[in-house]
Amino acid sequence: MTHAARDRTLDGPHGPLGVRTYAPAGGARVGLVWAHGGGFAGGDLDMPEGDWVCRQLADRGIAVVSVDYALAPVPEGWTMPPAGHDRARVRYPVASEEVGFAFSWALDSGLADGPWALGGASAGGNLAAGATLRRLHTGDTLPALVVLAYPTLQAVQAAADAELRALLDAEPEADRFGADIIRTMYENYLGGSVDTADAYAIPGIATTAQLRGFPPVLMINGEADELRMSGEAFARSLAAAGCAVDAVTERGTQHGHLNRPAEAAASLSIERIAARLTHLA
Repeated sequence: MTHAARDRTLDGPHGPLGVRTYAPAGGARVGLVWAHGGGFAGGDLDMPEGDWVCRQLADRGIAVVSVDYALAPVPEGWTMPPAGHDRARVRYPVASEEVGFAFSWALDSGLADGPWALGGASAGGNLAAGATLRRLHTGDTLPALVVLAYPTLQAVQAAADAELRALLDAEPEADRFGADIIRTMYENYLGGSVDTADAYAIPGIATTAQLRGFPPVLMINGEADELRMSGEAFARSLAAAGCAVDAVTERGTQHGHLNRPAEAAASLSIERIAARLTHLA
């Protein structure tokens, strides 16, 4: 199946908001609004985690809207590639609200005849989860499915358990998301202390009461990835709130495998996501 990709500019909640739409030839019965990762301060629509993922799903008959959300300032001492747009760098809640706005726009876009899902990878997974939680509490239309690929959902991240610690020790290059780095990333995104942040910024702190009614979730975690502790903790919280959550660990992966299309696991995760989305239709 082929598709058509188109860059658009929406009148977003904080000014012009870029999105890239992927429309399958012959139309689509289901859609996905997608947010790339990059530690809230990096990434763009052209990175594989953005463009490659979206094209793969569009070629499987799924309409996709990829969100070029505003990025946070680059943390001091960090090296990040240039942003894909020239917008001013801003802090929470801009990116979170832009992802939620893009979902509302997609519902009325005519790109898909059926239900819409919302998802993202890494920091994009945080944005998708937080935007969904906000919609839950405001009574807005909820996604039919939330897709979270190796998401970061906790600013204060638990230490790796013994099994994960052994994997990280065996693959030192994978051991790059320790507690101090993650806390710094969130403080930079928030522009202040994580201790006063709300659950829309840090979905992993949401209570059972706050999560009740959250839509079904497909979560794909990396195996040798310290952020797995964050994802697994959120999955347990969702289950405790009575939410339907399918959390899987993609074997043989480090963080960000969707950004490395040559790895077999990237295609395997695409098939998992496509299967769930297609089932919605």
